[in-house]
Amino acid sequence: MSANSDLALDKGNREPKFNWFKIDVRAYTMIAALFSIWVLFSLLHERFLSATNLSNLFLQMSATAIMAIGMVLVIVAGHIDLSVGSLVGLTGGIAAMLNVWYDWPTVPVILATVAIGAAIGFVQGWIIAYRAVPAFIVTLGGMLMFRGILFGTSGSVTIAPLSPSLKTVGQAYIADLIGWIIGIVALAFAAYLAIRKRNARARYGFPVEPLAVSFLRITVMGILILGFVYLMNSYKGIPVPFIMVVVLAFVFTFIAKNTTFGRQVYAIGGNPEAARLSGINIKRRVLTVFVLSNTLAAIAALVLTARLNAATMSSGQNAELDAIAACVIGGTSLMGGSGTIIGAVIGALVMASLDNGMSLMNMESFWQYIVKGAILILAVYVDIYSRQRKKQA
Repeated sequence: MSANSDLALDKGNREPKFNWFKIDVRAYTMIAALFSIWVLFSLLHERFLSATNLSNLFLQMSATAIMAIGMVLVIVAGHIDLSVGSLVGLTGGIAAMLNVWYDWPTVPVILATVAIGAAIGFVQGWIIAYRAVPAFIVTLGGMLMFRGILFGTSGSVTIAPLSPSLKTVGQAYIADLIGWIIGIVALAFAAYLAIRKRNARARYGFPVEPLAVSFLRITVMGILILGFVYLMNSYKGIPVPFIMVVVLAFVFTFIAKNTTFGRQVYAIGGNPEAARLSGINIKRRVLTVFVLSNTLAAIAALVLTARLNAATMSSGQNAELDAIAACVIGGTSLMGGSGTIIGAVIGALVMASLDNGMSLMNMESFWQYIVKGAILILAVYVDIYSRQRKKQA
């Protein structure tokens, strides 16, 4: 037997080894950055990590996180949506008009608002996908139009107050017992997913981390989840908007990673020509992405309007920039083809933490714009640098 065949046999019999040093650098960098921000502001202000302030922080980030979830799909598909901020203002204004001026009950208001968001997404997506008008132009026009429609239909006045039942969408809290049940269920589900992923890797012969490492990972996850529930229950409970963020994040993570539609969206953003040659209906997928994005913008509008107990003319202004920044900071590439829902949610939490911390410090508002802009540039730089390194490797 030749030396080459001996070497091949040796490789075939070799057990796959877990690489202890192979980690998701970008994911851990984002978590470390968030942790560093929290530590810094807790040292500068003793109230930052209090249950009251953290509860307000999760409330504040909810609308941005919901918009960012939809924006991830748009950016991954190789497009951009500049209209979601004005769409939040318009749909939030419509919800308030129906509720305050026409006395619509809460459920019909919610259904009508979400339906209007989906319809607008269909129109914008159809123009982009089937008439080949650049998304930048279509959504830029939408940004101007939606804000103008809001001014015209509302008479440029603040619409308030909302009915108590509609306010619960943005202001309610989960009872303590239900919070503990949700926490335990979330921990059990996370452990199930971790074990399932580990068994799947072992079944197909991929390197598997030691069982002790998996157990440690689940333990840390349990401490974080149950610690979060305990902290929130020490104030008023888990905010309902944050529960909505978590549910939407899980649903859209599943769509992105475990469905044909999700994989095709990533393929379209990664290599449109290869996606077309493989038989993917690119136009239909792009249309669906914009419908989902604008539907989520309408849900974010409900959360924001309910939290403020009013629809204002400035509602949602520059929110599209916060959503895009959350996605990019969370690791979504503006080149398309890569990005995660969880990363976008973490990015939204980073943005909200900066705003919240600097507000507690009574810093001038211009510093918030400077710091967030600098972080956004740094995130894009890291993305481009990492792509160049991969090409060189």
